[in-house]
Amino acid sequence: MDKAFLFDLNGTMIDDMQFHLKAWYQILNDDLGANLGWEETKHHMYGKNSELLIRIFGEDRFTTEEMNHLSLEKEKRYQQEYKPHLQLIPGLQQFLEKAHAMNIPMAIGSAAIMFNIDFVLDNLNIRKYFKTIVSADDVTTSKPHPETYLKCAQLLGVDAANCLVFEDAPKGVEAAKNAGMSAVVLTTMHEKEEFAVYNNIIRYTKDYTQLSPADLVG
Repeated sequence: MDKAFLFDLNGTMIDDMQFHLKAWYQILNDDLGANLGWEETKHHMYGKNSELLIRIFGEDRFTTEEMNHLSLEKEKRYQQEYKPHLQLIPGLQQFLEKAHAMNIPMAIGSAAIMFNIDFVLDNLNIRKYFKTIVSADDVTTSKPHPETYLKCAQLLGVDAANCLVFEDAPKGVEAAKNAGMSAVVLTTMHEKEEFAVYNNIIRYTKDYTQLSPADLVG
């Protein structure tokens, strides 16, 4: 099988982006005094946690240690709020099982730290489906830079052109495009219209119930 499936995590495998948004909104405004609105906070939610902090506060506000502390604190708040609701997006369990049975290599390419990725994979017992994981700690520059997805392809030993990316965010689709990869978009956090500028999208869907691995590799 020449094809490979590369998955973003948050908003793509689990519908949790509102919980991330709430955690960031509270930390940025209540703890750090950024005075950002809900939509403005949402606009900044891409890339590494440290990159988000630098975008909002500039490069000189926090030390690396302070950003790491804030990042971990944000993820702890998110996990506490989201854990009672933790579940895969409808249809994804069956999709992963079918793709795995077809020997389609799969990877996760996420801007999340491993603390968050482990939280999802281990609580949902889905680590077995993925041959490799590329986290925020594994790349120099995160999405929309293509490094995350190119590294996934390299580790799987699959040409970039034969990788199909599953994404929920415009910046993630842009990363796939920059890597020379097609994308399937999950409309969990963003509307279809927000992806209008990208020509590498082959499918939009709200979940995985109508997706077949066989159709996507054909």
